[in-house]
Amino acid sequence: MMSCNKPENKLQVEVFETSAQGNKLTKVSEFPFTEKRVTIKLIPEQTFQTISGFGGAFTESSAYLLNKLSQKNRDTILKAYFAKEGANYSLTRTHMNSCDFSLSQYSYTPVEGDKNLEHFTIEEDKDDLIPMIKDAMAVSEDGFNIFASPWTAAPWMKDNNHWVGGKLLPEYYDTWALFFSKYVDAYETEGIPIWGFTVENEPHGNGNNWESMHFSPKEMTDFVQFHLGPKLEADGYGDKIILGYDQNRAGLKEWVDEMYRDEASSKYFHGTAIHWYESTYDYFPEALQYAHHKAPNKYLIETEGCVDSEVPKWQDDAWYWSKEATDWGWDWASEEDKHLHPKYAPVNRYARDIIGCLNNWVDGWVDWNMVLDRQGGPNWFKNWCVAPVIVDPDADQVYFTPIYYTMAHFSKYIRPNAKIIGLKNSDDKLMATAAQNPDGSIAVILFNEFESPKTVTLILNEKNVEITIDAQAIQTIVIHKV
Repeated sequence: MMSCNKPENKLQVEVFETSAQGNKLTKVSEFPFTEKRVTIKLIPEQTFQTISGFGGAFTESSAYLLNKLSQKNRDTILKAYFAKEGANYSLTRTHMNSCDFSLSQYSYTPVEGDKNLEHFTIEEDKDDLIPMIKDAMAVSEDGFNIFASPWTAAPWMKDNNHWVGGKLLPEYYDTWALFFSKYVDAYETEGIPIWGFTVENEPHGNGNNWESMHFSPKEMTDFVQFHLGPKLEADGYGDKIILGYDQNRAGLKEWVDEMYRDEASSKYFHGTAIHWYESTYDYFPEALQYAHHKAPNKYLIETEGCVDSEVPKWQDDAWYWSKEATDWGWDWASEEDKHLHPKYAPVNRYARDIIGCLNNWVDGWVDWNMVLDRQGGPNWFKNWCVAPVIVDPDADQVYFTPIYYTMAHFSKYIRPNAKIIGLKNSDDKLMATAAQNPDGSIAVILFNEFESPKTVTLILNEKNVEITIDAQAIQTIVIHKV
């Protein structure tokens, strides 16, 4: 049963679907009628945040694996992520010094006591990370932004003289600020522009497991206000984006209250970075709303998320759609937080989180590793995780998981500088978000995590169209320039 509207009242759309039934960003044009009816009305005159981008992270682990593959498969992966016909990633992250997804622990500042960083070197990155980034740049027609995050300073700058935990010694605050400036110099000399930074990955720490360095909200804010911000400004890098915090959302309030405590501190923070690890399903809308309203003109970017504490399943699409995965909280969360960490479907987690974020002022969403192996590494700490693309370097095989297609539903069709627009959705169990791109096109993204397909009447101005979204499916509906 199709709409009986006249042809001139029919909205012209293209529909792309990824589903548990096997669609993989597949263009669909046949829409069987279902009993479950939903109405979604777009309100383009109601605008919210401007999108900064979607993407993933360049890590030593991913770059090392690409080096082990055939040139053909390396090119296939980079094109899948960065080409216009692929996911067309627009916002990316990388690490400064080593992280858990490195092959070993290393620092760009290997000489103890080198306060002026005369021995600063990015030599460690030249055989893996830098070639991966440069090859991605060559593939990307639209270009993408890169922000960099440190997990820790070299042990000699810290009060515990260790890679894990501890704090930056006050006598090295200026040295650590110089580190960021030297990093921009070194990477830009390699032909890689740096868009910005997060100040510190996970300043609360990570349970003393792998590279980390602790800051309180006040310590980080003081470091940025009195050291990092002025140093970048003095060195001609005042345009580089500085994102504060960079950990889980439930802690947002105390951080944004401190970061934006007055005009002098707010001046140097361009936004707030967040992670998703407190819960497998809750995206903490109240915390996101609070952070936005505290600093409505600043970025609010999800800078890391992945299916953690899991060895990825190889060539088993169904696993990514089923509630079989666990995260660290399944085993390790405190009793009062256990309810936040049930088993979950990896695809559901991504789709639900990204839509939930977009509907609560988040303007960018960046996945973690782009490529991992069948073990979920390499990772020097054996902290196995899942990535959208899994490879078997020994057999030179590549597996694009359903997570890859889930990310592409957003990154490919919602472009930088798009604006999230209003919509009215008659079904609170069908997640929906919409954005108007700079070229005037509108992308509507739907997520149906349940077992029944739904027929959706999509309305824009005086026009409408009926489509059907399958059970357990994500759809991107593209309305060309209106």
